[in-house]
Amino acid sequence: MQKVTYLNLPNCLRLSNGTIEVVVTTDIGPRVLRYGFTDGQNVLGEVPEASVSTSWGDWKPIGGHRLWSSPEAMPRSYAPDNDVVEFAQLDDLTVRLTPGIEKHTGLQKEITIAVDAEGTGVTLRHRITNRNVRPVDLSVWALTIMRGGGEAIIPQEPYGPHPEYLLPARSLVLWPYTDMSDARFTFGRKYIRVKSEVSASAPQKIGVANKQGWAAYLLGETLFVKRFGYEEGASYPDGGCNNEVFMAGSFIEVESLSPLRLLAQDEAAEHEERWSLFNGVKTGAGEEGLDEALLHVA
Repeated sequence: MQKVTYLNLPNCLRLSNGTIEVVVTTDIGPRVLRYGFTDGQNVLGEVPEASVSTSWGDWKPIGGHRLWSSPEAMPRSYAPDNDVVEFAQLDDLTVRLTPGIEKHTGLQKEITIAVDAEGTGVTLRHRITNRNVRPVDLSVWALTIMRGGGEAIIPQEPYGPHPEYLLPARSLVLWPYTDMSDARFTFGRKYIRVKSEVSASAPQKIGVANKQGWAAYLLGETLFVKRFGYEEGASYPDGGCNNEVFMAGSFIEVESLSPLRLLAQDEAAEHEERWSLFNGVKTGAGEEGLDEALLHVA
């Protein structure tokens, strides 16, 4: 672990196993600012100039990966997290980030980031604790801003012929501003693809009940994969979503969510993601090439 400056934030920590590196900040957040091959590009998005004004103050995404609680609401979801974050080094490649209790929401967030000793794997354990006297119903929501110019990939449920399969396989959730005719969407037989385009600034969002347990982001020939669970029979937010994608211009997020939990005072909910990174992934334009490439990694 090494102290570095990143995105003009002086108190960042770099964790590297020689193959990949992760940079987190202790100045604000919690945030994971960088994930990429050593000396390679950051696959996470960087938006240090962005800011959202709320009645509680300005919330700044900064970039990278963050932790929220769902369902989304203004200003609750956008509670400013601009204060110093406590950190604990658990071993050479593991750090735990714990900010203070949010004064407006009464929630306390925590992310533990563990880099594998070899390879590209990273495990992120997200935790939200209710410090209110009253119970709070929430989902742990892990949001990753990706570097623009790529495309998010969501696996479809396995195909089944009619009339052998009569019941629906999963839900697809749309927001009031979702336009399914937008050319950035490709709804294929095996995958839903969501392309990031700088020139297309209109916000779009979709959500799914993703029982396959993974989603990906392809940037050139670099593939980012995040894995997460699906709990059959559990209640998920946003009409049953455990996986969502939001985009607007070059800004694009790949998100996962835990089931909703009613937390009593000092109870916590947790949610884990597992990240991997692959280089030299060639897919071509069609779904067949994408399918062939993903068979070996996802």
